[in-house]
Amino acid sequence: MKITFRNTIAIRLLGWAIVTAATTIFAYCGNWALAILCFAVWVFTLANLVNFYRRDRRKIAFTFDALDNKDYNFKFATKDIEPDEILVNESLNRIKQILQEAGNEARQKEKYYEMIINSVDTGILVVDEKGNVLQKNDQALRLLGISVLTHCSQLAKVDDTLEKIITEILPGEKKQASFQDERGIENISLSASSTTLNNEKVRIIAVNDINSELDENELDSWIKLIRVLTHEIMNSVTPITSLSETLLSKADDNQEDMREGLTIINSTSRELMSFVDNYRKFTHIPTPVPSLFYVKPFAERMKEMAIRQNHSDNLEFIVDVKPENLLVYADENLISHVMTNLLKNAVQAISESGTGDQIRIKAYTGADDSVMIEVSDNGPKIPHDIAEHIFIPFFTTKKDGSGIGLSISRQIMRLSGGTLTLRSDAASGGTTFVLKFQ
Repeated sequence: MKITFRNTIAIRLLGWAIVTAATTIFAYCGNWALAILCFAVWVFTLANLVNFYRRDRRKIAFTFDALDNKDYNFKFATKDIEPDEILVNESLNRIKQILQEAGNEARQKEKYYEMIINSVDTGILVVDEKGNVLQKNDQALRLLGISVLTHCSQLAKVDDTLEKIITEILPGEKKQASFQDERGIENISLSASSTTLNNEKVRIIAVNDINSELDENELDSWIKLIRVLTHEIMNSVTPITSLSETLLSKADDNQEDMREGLTIINSTSRELMSFVDNYRKFTHIPTPVPSLFYVKPFAERMKEMAIRQNHSDNLEFIVDVKPENLLVYADENLISHVMTNLLKNAVQAISESGTGDQIRIKAYTGADDSVMIEVSDNGPKIPHDIAEHIFIPFFTTKKDGSGIGLSISRQIMRLSGGTLTLRSDAASGGTTFVLKFQ
């Protein structure tokens, strides 16, 4: 018969009861020698029972203390021990194993959910009533322009208004916030909901980037406006050009004043048509035909083209591509047009500053596996009031500029499924244009 924990307890209690009865009987009969002997056995048996009880109680207390401290590195022996200990030790070991497996499963699920929220385009903040940030994803940190966020008060380093909005937004509310950082003007939307976590009320704040949405709406409006204007202007100017040519061909040689006037009208109308046709390119960019190409040789080619067009001993071009086999999926011809525009602007910025230092083409893989290409110069920083408008069609600060180069470049990146943004480096005083390919 297999001796179990329950059986050993019963045997110990039965033995103690027998010794108790014998001691009582011998004492009643006056046999004090045997009564004393039985009493000694009774004391030993009682002490053994108490020790047995305390031993298991200590094991149980130790087990729960260890589990409470997330310590699973203990194991009670199940061999070479008294039979009455085996069941207790096996049971405690089993409890530890069950809770350890449950803890591992919970950690795996937590890591899984963390990976999910880090893969979404929406920033997520979980904030308690004291302003402590209990959880956040990478996208939230990126959109808010901060690397460490454990309390809402830290957002004051980015923008005081932003901190106030996130601190005060209530469940069910939707708000918008704008602030400036090294990336430029950032526009975000915020919406809040509430739930209970560990018996404590928390707010879940969703953060979304609306820069791209605003840019697309603005760009679509400009495209529609330019199409209407170019159409109307071309319809009006084309007959003038044609009529002036006809009259010019019929005018007599002795009508010198008339011929001169018609020549000016014809020349001016042709220049106006050429001018308008240039802006039509903004609304008729070819559909991109993307393919994979290596960034490093592409960047080297752009560098050589810029050097040939701008001979200067003081101008240094640097190409930094990591990894060297970095690939991008886009229309290489259209992206070449964007790079040519940006390098031309960089050269002009440096020549205007008179320092003639450095232009850098840097390419790398972004945190979200996107491909990033930066075109930087260490010329004067673009003033904030100008930086807000540089992508608007027709806006320019140059006397001979058309104000359409950067607009076309951003439109090309938009059609390519990417973005073109300006980042002013406050520390170095330089300017960086960033091409991002998803």
